[in-house]
Amino acid sequence: MGAGQQESSIGEVSQDHKELDAGALFVLKSKGSWLHCGYHLTTSIVAPALLSLPYAFTFLGWPVGLVCLVIGALVTFYSYNLISLVLEHNAQKGHRHLRFRDMAHDILGPRWGRYYVGPVQFMVCYGAVVGCTLLGGQCLKAIYLLTMPEGTMKLYEFVMFFGCLMLLLAQVPSFHSLRHINLVSLVLCLCYSASATAGSIYVGYSSKGPKKDYSVSGDTEDRIFGMFNAIAIIATTYGNGIIPEIQATLAPPVKGKMFKGLSVCYTMVSITFFSVAISGYWAFGNQSDGMILSNFVMDGRRLMPEWFILMTNLFTILQLSAVGVVYCQPTNEVLERAFSDPQSGEFSLRNVIPRVISRSISVIVAITIAAMLPFFGDINSLIGAFGFMPLDFVLPVVFFNLTFKPSKRSAIFWLNMTIAVVFSALGVVAAVAAVRQIVLDAKTYRLFANV
Repeated sequence: MGAGQQESSIGEVSQDHKELDAGALFVLKSKGSWLHCGYHLTTSIVAPALLSLPYAFTFLGWPVGLVCLVIGALVTFYSYNLISLVLEHNAQKGHRHLRFRDMAHDILGPRWGRYYVGPVQFMVCYGAVVGCTLLGGQCLKAIYLLTMPEGTMKLYEFVMFFGCLMLLLAQVPSFHSLRHINLVSLVLCLCYSASATAGSIYVGYSSKGPKKDYSVSGDTEDRIFGMFNAIAIIATTYGNGIIPEIQATLAPPVKGKMFKGLSVCYTMVSITFFSVAISGYWAFGNQSDGMILSNFVMDGRRLMPEWFILMTNLFTILQLSAVGVVYCQPTNEVLERAFSDPQSGEFSLRNVIPRVISRSISVIVAITIAAMLPFFGDINSLIGAFGFMPLDFVLPVVFFNLTFKPSKRSAIFWLNMTIAVVFSALGVVAAVAAVRQIVLDAKTYRLFANV
């Protein structure tokens, strides 16, 4: 290691562990490699939400849908690299940020970190946990109905079954401890994406599928709001919201490692997002469901062999558990900070008992919300518009401009400003569209509904 690297490494670890609170010390321990970082990033971005991309295309059509998908990939890859550079810059100066709210606190001011970024990130991440729990329950119910079409079990029962798996995995002590689970998750996302793509191609070429219609239906108002809803779906699918926490898992020095991790992740993004979106919309057109796997059973008629549908749902369920646990980490960090003692050992009774109790309560609350609100997808669209848009599209470019202060005559300054303005406006409009959809669907809302 050269002298410059040694200085960088020393600067990055200059914070004494005694100064770290229990959340940073135990949950965000910095021991991982760039490859581990790639596993974490892939699990947090390449999630079963990508199975809704053909549905987003139903509001956009082919040209606009493909353009939005490409722009989402380019802008998020660019933004995530910018926020990584800001984190590396501060680490080299001897002040390594381990949390999103800490970045906002130091760059934008204490009020931004405490009253905006912290609460918004918590809401987004906890919403993702609830969403994963609900989707896991829906996949379990789909398997049940395939094997027992006349079965009487309700959705909330399957949500609770899936929640038991989440309850177990939530006890994994640190983000770094998830690296092996997230390697398996990476393989699983390839498996269910390949299955969804192969299934769509099979149906598209067979006589079993619906007649292909790629027209955007609805009146002018429905089309406009549908378009912004679709943009919110795509943005949320690319969303992460925990880049600083993932980078915090890297062992120092961190320079250059995040780019390698993002390259691993976006290789998976390119393979999965585009194959599922294009094949699903090609096969089912404007009849694509909110989750493309639902299209494999139409009017009670299976378009694919039963074993294939079961296998695909199983891959999805297993990866959902990993995604849910990844998004538990900001919550775990907050709980650990509040209830654990950094002066005691991580696995001492003083820390283990509060950890198990607090994490169990957190997951049980998420399970209860998912079971009570099976229409949580509408609410999650609103959370995505308010959360993922600013966290993943707007704040990274703002952080970069404020940290590095590029010349106002430079192309990068104006590119960053354009991204900030455009995606701020899109976030507001998408939030309005999400609220409108909630109002339209309100008449069908019922607690513990069996949908």
